[in-house]
Amino acid sequence: MLRNLFSLFRFFVFWLLFFAITRATFALYFLHKLKGTGFSEILQTFLFGIRLDASATAYICTIPLLVFIISWCIPRFTVKPIWLKVYVWFCLFCISLNTILNFNIFREWGTKVTFRVFSSLYHAPSEAMASSGSSPVGKCIVIGVLLLGSGILLSRYIINYNFKKPATKPPLKAALICLLVFINFLFMRGGLQTEPINQNAAYFSEHEILNQTALNTEWNLFNNIFENCRRPYNPYLFLSPDSAKQQVQGLFSIKSDSTLKILTTNRPNVVIIQIESYTASIIESLGGDKGVAPNFEKFIQNGVLFNNIYSSADRTDKGIVSIMSGFPSQAIRTIIADTLKQKKLPALAAVFKNTGYQTTYFYGGKSTYMDFNTYMKGHGVDHIIDELSFDKNEVKTQWGVYDNTLLNRQLQYTQQEKQPFFSYIQTSTNHEPFVLPVKAHFPADEDGDASNKFRSTAYFTDSCLNAYFEQAKKQAWYKNTLFILVADHGHRLPRNIAEAYDPVKYHIPLLFFGDVIKPEYRGTKINKLGGQTDIAATLLAQLDLTHQQFKWSKDLLNPQSGSFAFFDWDNGFGFLTPQQAVSYDNSGRRIVYTSHKNADQKITDQALLNGKAFLQQVFTEYMAF
Repeated sequence: MLRNLFSLFRFFVFWLLFFAITRATFALYFLHKLKGTGFSEILQTFLFGIRLDASATAYICTIPLLVFIISWCIPRFTVKPIWLKVYVWFCLFCISLNTILNFNIFREWGTKVTFRVFSSLYHAPSEAMASSGSSPVGKCIVIGVLLLGSGILLSRYIINYNFKKPATKPPLKAALICLLVFINFLFMRGGLQTEPINQNAAYFSEHEILNQTALNTEWNLFNNIFENCRRPYNPYLFLSPDSAKQQVQGLFSIKSDSTLKILTTNRPNVVIIQIESYTASIIESLGGDKGVAPNFEKFIQNGVLFNNIYSSADRTDKGIVSIMSGFPSQAIRTIIADTLKQKKLPALAAVFKNTGYQTTYFYGGKSTYMDFNTYMKGHGVDHIIDELSFDKNEVKTQWGVYDNTLLNRQLQYTQQEKQPFFSYIQTSTNHEPFVLPVKAHFPADEDGDASNKFRSTAYFTDSCLNAYFEQAKKQAWYKNTLFILVADHGHRLPRNIAEAYDPVKYHIPLLFFGDVIKPEYRGTKINKLGGQTDIAATLLAQLDLTHQQFKWSKDLLNPQSGSFAFFDWDNGFGFLTPQQAVSYDNSGRRIVYTSHKNADQKITDQALLNGKAFLQQVFTEYMAF
């Protein structure tokens, strides 16, 4: 009897060993990120990760255990060993696939694979595949095959596929069944403590990469799926509702609603150009690489540059809402995909339409992606020009048409458009897999890294913008037009050093540009900390239009407005002030980044408090819509 029951123990041990193999694979794949950590710390990832490994293993064991109990209780019921083998191989395949899928997700997002990946794949498979176009597919497939093969081989030596049903008397059998179920349940929830085990069990280090290495990828994925599928609730209840509300209101309070007027008119045409992945790391004036966006430097000399601006998150769907509606990112949720909620947001297009403007949206790809078209139609956009509006021979990438084709179409359209008009242009060429219609400006990286591919597509977009403005200058409407250039989000490339929690990943350019800028302000740089959400209030204040409905937006040109910025990722946030920047990982419930290590603790605590209140209130409002 004990020998047969020992087979169950061997089955459990096998999965613990395989999870250790996948953890070692993850550590080796991202060994460059582990520089600066000691070998003993890397070994600790296996120690601190074993509780989540055991929990994930218990979930895997549930079906075989249930079958075993049924078979044990019904003498004539038998299950051939081949079915257990099929189950094991299937689980090995899924875990191996998830492991290699996680490589690209973690490289791009800085977090383990989550529900959002599969949601994107389901709703927009071609775009999701295009997003992974820069990943080393061949290398990942080889690793996946090796993992699967090693798992199958290891299972032959550890798992007893031919174990027999123990011969026991009914009372003992019932006691053993209850004991086995209880032990498996205990491992599933991680112990007898009040709350079940969570990601925090794997967090032990100040180095976030070590915590992510310890975190069981499969446990994290299924926990995230469960959290997204259950009835929505606010997972960010850090403070009492009144305290959080007062804290946020204090951030946006101003003594006087005055602003620095930088425009020659309060009724210009307005063109917002949302530039794909245009991180500050490629803008020389923002401390970025020289020569990647040379024309943007020319634009800066004739515009007003806001040089301390941060994107709300790291995805386009969150960037659009932040720019157009002045509403921050909701971390684990994306409001644009929820039709009932997003239609309750205010939007710049709606304000301009109600003021008598013609409104248009230009996108080279499919506007159905992430329900962009629904959002635009529901917020005052008269005409949508997307991939379907172009000839098929012009659609040459997985993201639709190239930026030059898109910008040329906007120029053609505006020749017949009645003034004043509001136009929202969304570029896409500077997106994975970074393909071009021309020769790459920067040589390909010999090691297969995508950094120079990114630089080359960014350089191409920069040249397209220059050509666009050169042609626009010839149009009658140009002298009465304000152009706003802003990125949808930042990027880890081209320097490949920014983690999900690092503010540098979210630092982006924001430029007000055009002949409607008063001559005395051209070339001016505004240092105030802010975000994409602040575009709405800043723009509308210049046009003497009310912006109270954009309550998450502050006027960057009002000397009385606060200097702060907020961003978030899947389950964490960053809050920046001139004195301190803090990033907080909600999974590990700890600070993972501070900009000033020697700052007064009170300043750090205040920044953290502001960030917690901010995210709590954002999600509270999201839930209320």
